[in-house]
Amino acid sequence: MSATPSAELSVRMTPTEIRASLSLASIFALRMLGMFLILPVFAVHAKSMPGGQSATMVGLAMGIYGLTQSFGQIPFGAASDKYGRKRVIVIGLILFALGSFIAAAATTLEWVIVGRAVQGAGAISAAVTAFIADSTRDEHRTKAMAMVGGSIGLTFAVSLIAAPVMYTLIGMSGIFALTGVLSALAILVVLYVVPPAPQKPPMPRVPFSAVLANGELMRLNYGVFALHVTQMAMFVVVPSALVQYVDLPVAAHWKIYLPVILTSFALMLPPVFIGEKRGMMKQVFLAAIGLMAVVQAGMWFFMSRPSMHWMVLVALLLAFFVSFNILEACQPSLVSRIAPPAAKGAALGVYNTLQALGLFCGGALGGWAQQHFGPGSVFALGAVLTVVWIIIAASMKHLPRRGAAVAAT
Repeated sequence: MSATPSAELSVRMTPTEIRASLSLASIFALRMLGMFLILPVFAVHAKSMPGGQSATMVGLAMGIYGLTQSFGQIPFGAASDKYGRKRVIVIGLILFALGSFIAAAATTLEWVIVGRAVQGAGAISAAVTAFIADSTRDEHRTKAMAMVGGSIGLTFAVSLIAAPVMYTLIGMSGIFALTGVLSALAILVVLYVVPPAPQKPPMPRVPFSAVLANGELMRLNYGVFALHVTQMAMFVVVPSALVQYVDLPVAAHWKIYLPVILTSFALMLPPVFIGEKRGMMKQVFLAAIGLMAVVQAGMWFFMSRPSMHWMVLVALLLAFFVSFNILEACQPSLVSRIAPPAAKGAALGVYNTLQALGLFCGGALGGWAQQHFGPGSVFALGAVLTVVWIIIAASMKHLPRRGAAVAAT
């Protein structure tokens, strides 16, 4: 018997769902662009600025964005539950643009830190993710959240490839100014491109304590923290390592990043699709965390053996991106499916707070560890965090398939 039209419609995303998912994923990607664009070049550029000889200060400049984001994620997420997603997102984009222009005008590292702090103050990640959850049916939420995860991975990839070229053409100030202009344009996208979320019936209020006490959410919150500490700390060290061990100037780093990142996208898709289809996402999840731990241990070993061939470093970067892309695509979807429907904004606010704290701690701790204990210590830190993550994640419940739910714990 052929499927009915309504049944066919249910297995496909509607045009409105696609439009909402893609446009909101682009807004999310812009937010991450403001952070990722500086990763490949800032550690090298900062040495030319007053105060830039301190690796701790450089790490702070890279990570302060995450600290101020962490302060705003829960209030912005909860405010979006109460006052509406679009209004909160626009306010956040205004703050992001303002911080970008402050950093663009900065002549000292201290003023870059101020600009980065203002950039991060517009903490809209939770509101954007909750808006996507509002705008999609449960059976399509994984696809929509994968667009967000994919947009983050793609933004990371584009940043690593484009930033060295942009730095050569327009300098660090030009990069900051460009992110400010893009943020202003994103406001127009929110107002005129993103469709309004469908009206939903009032739901009983969920205490914030219930969100904090949910064991499955707590595991994911630790995971996103560990992932972004590791990511940010790595890129306090990696640009200089490519200069030192591969003998590549910053402007030529795209020759490493481009093939590595394109290959990583091809390698990350099969395990995600197979895991979802066969109900094996927990196995995929744990394998990706394990791969991240192996990468950190391998990076530490490489830094302690500088005579090793530079292709080992490239192979480790490839493994890092495969793991990072899998984890970044899976976790937001799981949070939206596990969280109580009336508190998605709050739950995603907590999740994104831990993500932002990870970005801050990764930059600050990575810079401090490199300055005091050498670059190998940065990867030792990442290895410890990911091993703890494996232990925590091993006892998580069976991850839900599309359209399924996990009971609050």
